[in-house]
Amino acid sequence: MATATKTRLAYENLKPNIGARILNTKEELLSGDLAGEIRDLIEQKGVLVFPKIGFTDAEQVAFTSQLGTFMPEMAGQDVYNISLDPEMNANRDYLKGSLYWHADGTMNPLPIGYAILSSRVLPTWGGNTEFCNTYAAYEALPQDIKDKIANLKVMHSAWTSLFYYDPEPEQEMLERMMGIGDKELPVVWNHKSGRKSLVLGCTANHVVGMDWTESARLLHFLRNFATSEPFHYSHEWSVGDAVMWDNSGTMHRARPYDPDCGRLLVRTKTGGDEPIQ
Repeated sequence: MATATKTRLAYENLKPNIGARILNTKEELLSGDLAGEIRDLIEQKGVLVFPKIGFTDAEQVAFTSQLGTFMPEMAGQDVYNISLDPEMNANRDYLKGSLYWHADGTMNPLPIGYAILSSRVLPTWGGNTEFCNTYAAYEALPQDIKDKIANLKVMHSAWTSLFYYDPEPEQEMLERMMGIGDKELPVVWNHKSGRKSLVLGCTANHVVGMDWTESARLLHFLRNFATSEPFHYSHEWSVGDAVMWDNSGTMHRARPYDPDCGRLLVRTKTGGDEPIQ
């Protein structure tokens, strides 16, 4: 009597501390049989690349839903267009902040869990997406730095990121961004798994209770360390590529590209399952 052979996750590492390239077919991925192995692998590697997998919107939603609780966008749509084309994204100005290191949903009660981007239209130049593994970066810090930051808190705010791309904003824009609020978060996220990661990015305003000069010096050092070569991966897109990342243990940013080129990525995501603490 014939016996079914269990499909296993096939992959190759991109770099020692971050990234793996998934080699399974689309049909194997959509079967749901690999969801557990994918979750285990992404916790270790931070970023998974599915080269030229060619997900449709419906397929991407289905695949994302296997990995956790599917999280619709704010307007209720299943997919979100990452594009500076106003016909594809009416709130394109908000995406200017994506050119700077960040994690998604730090202002939410629960940050985003996993996110998946699929490439539909390539830029004429630039437009790579960069990632860093903040689990691996924390683990590699010298012990004296780990001791220094163990109990530090940082004030995060969406309006802090505004000044990265608009140093002299209109008052109305500043007030709108300030209306999102502020949130005090630890520098070190103590995960329920027992692992630890760094909480940084362009929303980080200052270390609570620390001299502002020393605060800026520390946050700059930690960001530069976390985004340095051992923990960094830059993805050059091909049409049909999908890239998935663990938002609880990575940061990412887009590299500059022609704003009028029509570049289009499509995002889906899952909800997080633990607060930053």
